[in-house]
Amino acid sequence: MPHTRTHEGQSLKSALSDLVVRTMQDYTGRGATRARTLIEHDTVMVVLEDILTKGERVLVSKGKSEEVLRIRRTFQDAMRDDLCQAVEQLTGRHVEAFMSTNHTEPDYAVEIFMLGDLIVGDAPPSDL
Repeated sequence: MPHTRTHEGQSLKSALSDLVVRTMQDYTGRGATRARTLIEHDTVMVVLEDILTKGERVLVSKGKSEEVLRIRRTFQDAMRDDLCQAVEQLTGRHVEAFMSTNHTEPDYAVEIFMLGDLIVGDAPPSDL
């Protein structure tokens, strides 16, 4: 699969990973230490590792995983519009659906974007 370059000189996959990590950091105060993006047809999936804050890790160690997951779902709902708009800008396609989930032990998060039609006037990146 060819790698499209974004305006910053990054590949589309790298730009999408960076976008999600930065957005998480803006909302929660901490981004993932590792991220990778997979693109297949109309699906973009960003896998994040080591995403929990120090406080969230303490809560998990005290048996409060459900509370941490509940807080994370609240953040994901709050980030939805910002993430979808930014993914649309990078891909040139509408985001039809956004799904997000976390796992506490081990510490992973996954952000999934289902892409729809091209946004009028944009040429699709060759990765898509």
